[in-house]
Amino acid sequence: MIVKYIWYNTMTMNQQTALAILKTGRNVYLTGAAGSGKTYALNSYITYLKERGVSVAITASTGIAATHLGGSTIHSWAGIGIRDFLSARDIDDITQKEHVVKRMQSVRVLVIDEVSMLPAGVLDMVDQVCRAVKRSDMPFGGMQVVLSGDFFQLPPITRGNEPVRFAYASDAWKGMNIRVCYLGEQFRQDDETLLRILHEIRDGKVSEESRDILIECKERTLDNGMTPTRLFTHNVDVDALNDKELCDLSGSEKSYEMKTTGRAPLVASLEKSVLAPRTLRLKKNAKVMFVKNNFEEGYVNGTLGVVEDIRGDVPVVRTFSGKKIWVHPAEWAIEEDGKMRARIEQLPIRLAWAITIHKSQGMSMDAAEIDLSRSFVEGQGYVALSRLRSLQGLILTGLNAMAFRVHADVARVDAILKKESKKWEEMFLGLSDREICAMQDNFIKISGGTLDSKDIAANKEKVLEEKKPKKEKQSTYEKTRILMEKGLSLSEIAGERGMAIGTIITHLEKLKEKKVPVNFEQFKPKDESFEKIAAAFAGVEDNKLGPVFGKLRGKYSYETIRLARLFL
Repeated sequence: MIVKYIWYNTMTMNQQTALAILKTGRNVYLTGAAGSGKTYALNSYITYLKERGVSVAITASTGIAATHLGGSTIHSWAGIGIRDFLSARDIDDITQKEHVVKRMQSVRVLVIDEVSMLPAGVLDMVDQVCRAVKRSDMPFGGMQVVLSGDFFQLPPITRGNEPVRFAYASDAWKGMNIRVCYLGEQFRQDDETLLRILHEIRDGKVSEESRDILIECKERTLDNGMTPTRLFTHNVDVDALNDKELCDLSGSEKSYEMKTTGRAPLVASLEKSVLAPRTLRLKKNAKVMFVKNNFEEGYVNGTLGVVEDIRGDVPVVRTFSGKKIWVHPAEWAIEEDGKMRARIEQLPIRLAWAITIHKSQGMSMDAAEIDLSRSFVEGQGYVALSRLRSLQGLILTGLNAMAFRVHADVARVDAILKKESKKWEEMFLGLSDREICAMQDNFIKISGGTLDSKDIAANKEKVLEEKKPKKEKQSTYEKTRILMEKGLSLSEIAGERGMAIGTIITHLEKLKEKKVPVNFEQFKPKDESFEKIAAAFAGVEDNKLGPVFGKLRGKYSYETIRLARLFL
C-alpha cells in the first residue's frame, strides 16, 4: 500500500481532478513537488489519448527526461535544434522539412515534460514553428499543450552571465490561457521529517531544527551495511570515484558494448539521453544502479544493487531490497510517425558508486551519500534530497549555503501557481458530471479520435502490445526451450544456437526462475555425482558455486555443478 501525504491540501489538487481537466483539452501546466506523481498522471493521460486514437507528441526539455516518457526532446521534435533564435528564414526552412511538417500536422496534443529546464525563448520558438506549420494564429497552432515540471528543480542552463528566464516568462506561456494543476499528494517519500525539510527549502525558510537534523546525517552508517550511491555536483568527481572503485575490485572485468541502429545524428542524440553507458565495465561485487523502469522484472530507474555473479554473459544483481535479478539488454528508441528512427540496446545498469545530481533527476533512491559542499546552482540541494524515499537512507558529507537556495523568482511564482490551481479546481468542480463528460467527449471528437467502445477496446490492445517487451528479447529462452523439447543434448543446443554451453545453462536457470513448465530431467547429473554435489551445497549460503567447487576440489566442472543446482 502506497502511503500518501498531502501538505498543501487547501491549495493543491489530486491526480483524479488533474486528469479530468486534462481530458477536456485545455492547455495545462501540471506541477507539484518531487514525487507528487506528475509522470504517472502524464502517462495516464497519454494512454487515454492513444486508446481513443488521438495523436499525441511526447517530448521533454532534456534527453534524460524524454526517455522517462519514451519520447524525444522538444528541440528535435520541433526541428529547432540548438538555435537560440529563429529568423523568418529559419522558420521558412523548418516548414520546408517534410519530416517535421508530416509529424506535426497530425498531432493534436503536445506534451513537454521537465519544463523547468526549458528556457523561455525555446518555448517561444516551438510556438512559432507550430503556428507556421499548422498555418494558424492560435497558440501552438491550436494543439492542446501539456507542460509538466517543477520550477524548484534544476533551472535552464544559461550562457555566461545571462539571467535565467523560466518558461513562465515566455510570450507563449502568457498567451496559452493555461490551467494550473498543482498536485499535492506525495508518492515517493513516506518520511514526514524529510517532507517537512523539502517543503521548507521550497518556502525558502529552512529551520534550525531541520539544519540540525541534516547535520546529524553526516556521521552515520546504514543499517543493512550497504554502501549507498554518492551524489556529486560535478562529473569529474563521479567518473574518478567509479573508475577507482571498479579497479579496486579483484576478479576479471567484463565489458558490454552498446548496440545501435539508425541515423548517426539521432543515435548520438539518443546516447546522450540515456544513462546507460556506451561501454559498460563490470566485475563481480560492482555496485550498480538500474537506469530504466521494468516493473515486470522488479526494478525501476534508480534501483540499487551489487553484481553478485556473472553467468555466461548475464550479470546477476542483488538489489538493495534483496531481490535477485538476471539483467538482460533493454532498448531505448526514438520514434517518429510511428517508425523507429534510432535505437540503442544496452544492459539497463551503470556503475553506481557515484552519479551526478543532474542525472539523478527523476530517480527514486533508497539510499544516497550526498556531497553538497560544491553546490553551484539553485535547486541542486532540493533535487538531491528529494531523490530519497526517507532520511534513513541519507548520508550527507558536505553542505554549503547554495545547497538550500531556490531561485527567488520561483518562490514568488509558486505562490501564484497555487492560487491559480485552486481557482481552476473550484471552477471545474462547480460543473456537473454531464457538463464535464460533454467537454471531454467533444475534445476527442474534434481531435479526430473515437468514442466507440469497440474501437477503444481495439486501441487498448494495441497500446498494451506496444508496452510489452519486444519478442526478440524474450525469444532466446523460448528457442532454447523448443530445442530442449526436441530432446537435444546441451552441446547440440549450444551448437544450434551458436552459443557457449554456459549460456545455455543460464537459459535453463532463467526458465526455472520464471517457473516455465519444462522438464530438465535429461540434464540431471548421474545419481552418484548429483548426491555428492547436493551434499556439497549443504550449508552454502544462497547456493553459491565457488564454495561448492572448492569443497569438491575441482572434481566436477562449474557447468555440472550448475546443472545439479537446478534440481535442488
